[in-house]
Amino acid sequence: MTQPPQPTGADLLQGLAAGLASGTVEIVDLTHALSPDFPVMVLPPEFGQCQPFRMEEVSRYDGRGPGWYWNTITMSEHAGTHFDAPAHWISGRNLPQGTVDAVPLDKLVGPAIVLDFSAESAADEDFLLTRDGLEAWEAANGAIEEGAWVLFRTDWSKHLGSARYLNLKEDGAHSPGPAADAMEFLVKERGICGFGTETIGTDAGQGGHLSPPYPAHFILHGHGRYGLQCLTGLDRLPARGAVLFAAPLKIRNGSGSPLRVFAMVPGKPAGL
Repeated sequence: MTQPPQPTGADLLQGLAAGLASGTVEIVDLTHALSPDFPVMVLPPEFGQCQPFRMEEVSRYDGRGPGWYWNTITMSEHAGTHFDAPAHWISGRNLPQGTVDAVPLDKLVGPAIVLDFSAESAADEDFLLTRDGLEAWEAANGAIEEGAWVLFRTDWSKHLGSARYLNLKEDGAHSPGPAADAMEFLVKERGICGFGTETIGTDAGQGGHLSPPYPAHFILHGHGRYGLQCLTGLDRLPARGAVLFAAPLKIRNGSGSPLRVFAMVPGKPAGL
């Protein structure tokens, strides 16, 4: 029996373009707008601090430039919705292709798995995602495929604009994140590409007290994987079936970068 011809790369790209035009493929923005009041990580005072986004007007159709508007911007590599490269953490400092300018392009696009632990995070601000939790999720939703971007949904992005987003207390920040056994499982047994969160970092607010300290950073970056922080809109993504696009600025020897993150998801069928 003759097999039907397989679609070519050109066919697939034309199909994607047609899907975007018809609405059968939808783009979901997962990025917060950068602004001077967007909160940044606060470290103990003996360490250097993350600088917030700043914007200074150069001209706006005036005597400084009659026909154009532009600004000078300054910020930390880790301000706003941002990307962490392996070189960001000591465990990844000597890895090849460890800076944002050297990340292979095929790592910046990939399938997205969304782990919805928003109810658990609402009940416990220090909720830890564990291996047991991941295995229970897989039993209900199927195995996490190799090369996927795993996005940890906590609905923490909905706290932006209130003190609860950073949730700083006398003993430091309090926010949900992964335990070490969860990160070991995702990196070593599932071979994920990267891990994304809605919180200010990929680790729990109290992650410095875990072993190793800040296990998401230590394990991800020590194995050449990537992190995304300060995501939003994860409640608009399915558990699986989305494709993530996360391309940082190409900063020479950069440890990370603000970026525009978005996902393509199935939209409404044509005609509906």
